[in-house]
Amino acid sequence: MSMKLYVGNLSFQTSSNELEELFAGVGTVESATVVEDRDTGRSRGFGFVEMSSQEEGERAITELNGTEHNGRELKVNEAKPRENRGGGGGGGYGGGGGGGNRGGGGGGGGYGGGRNRW
Repeated sequence: MSMKLYVGNLSFQTSSNELEELFAGVGTVESATVVEDRDTGRSRGFGFVEMSSQEEGERAITELNGTEHNGRELKVNEAKPRENRGGGGGGGYGGGGGGGNRGGGGGGGGYGGGRNRW
């Protein structure tokens, strides 16, 4: 069974092909993707690599985590499924603010939100 890895702290110049080549030195790469900003198309500094087996994935973590690539120290670990972050909601007149994709509290938001003046 394959293993998906998170690769963080990538140089903004690192391409998906370069990421694939780096991990191919450790084992068989099923896929490699550098995540890009939806609006600008620039790298967001992290990506995902899918290795063909659990063993190769663990070897990639052992051999590449903490190593330097393009002047940056790589963070390599097993990718975790995304948690449902909620988000959205709130806003408007006296709304409670939104959750956003970083979690955290709501807040005042809107016109005169957060305290009743009547």
